Amino acid sequence: MLTLGIETSCDETGVALHCERRGLLAQALHSQVAMHERYGGVVPELASRDHIRRLLPLARQVLDDAGVALADVDAIAYTEGPGLAGALLVGAAVAQSLGYALRVPTIGVHHLEGHLLSPLLSADPPSFPFVALLVSGGHTQLLRVDGVGRYALLGESVDDAAGEAFDKSAKLLGLGYPGGPAIARLAESGTPGRFDLPRPKLHSDDLDFSFSGLKTAVATRIARGLPDAGARADLAAEVQAAIVDVLVAKSLAALRATGLGTLVIAGGVSANRRLRERLAEASARDGLRVHCPEPALCTDNGAMIAFAGSLRLRALRNAGAPLPAAGAFDVRPRWPLEALGAA
Repeated sequence: MLTLGIETSCDETGVALHCERRGLLAQALHSQVAMHERYGGVVPELASRDHIRRLLPLARQVLDDAGVALADVDAIAYTEGPGLAGALLVGAAVAQSLGYALRVPTIGVHHLEGHLLSPLLSADPPSFPFVALLVSGGHTQLLRVDGVGRYALLGESVDDAAGEAFDKSAKLLGLGYPGGPAIARLAESGTPGRFDLPRPKLHSDDLDFSFSGLKTAVATRIARGLPDAGARADLAAEVQAAIVDVLVAKSLAALRATGLGTLVIAGGVSANRRLRERLAEASARDGLRVHCPEPALCTDNGAMIAFAGSLRLRALRNAGAPLPAAGAFDVRPRWPLEALGAA
């Protein structure tokens, strides 16, 4: 089965083609970072308009790269939520229109489920069950993953997500958008430890996160003045260290709590080099398995949507259930991952 995947949840337009037998055949991605950078964050209306401009050319590119005709596509998968309503509607409308024209099954996919399952596309895929650290601009969650659709929430952020902490700290430091890569670049020339920033909930008895206090501490430190030219880099290094310390500590605590020995990280922040290094050190020290997907699979992308949609459709087919046909549709800007049923 050939599944065309469409991702338009926020500021990246992703299209990919996945074959049930051969795996990922082709993918293409357009990032809107340069467009939104001047505003210091995503402008929803501009994001939606750009998805309209980019989506069909990217779909044609993916089909050409895979050497596949549109008529050969067997199914369409698209991001139904969560995300920006207008951006989601663009992808949903195109997907449903293609599905209706081709008369093929068309399925809405949960964006976070796409991230959770994307490591299965890696060269070294994990096996169920595992603990997943889902860490992105809008979400920071720890989950036990026992199979497709079988997710148990272990902990989540009670306020800002890790990605938001990076973005807000970067803005306070006068850096660009998105904040995670900007902080990481500046941190390369800095040294953590010069400034004392908090690690919220680092030693709490639960697996929840909190990063709003970190942003406040950064603002307070900057308001007091930075003493020299190297201070900004040192502060960026401390911001990164504080976030990574909490993510690593909570992830290891989740493994201990569940008795599992495999950790998967997914989402945009999972591309952070320092986070990967710290988890690799823990893996070597404690005999754990840590799966970090390739950087191209960390950001929002069409491959994860095509793959998740393909798995969902296969489960329906194996169960003898009717496959979803294109037609009337809606999107879900807010859609709790735990509301998903098992495939």
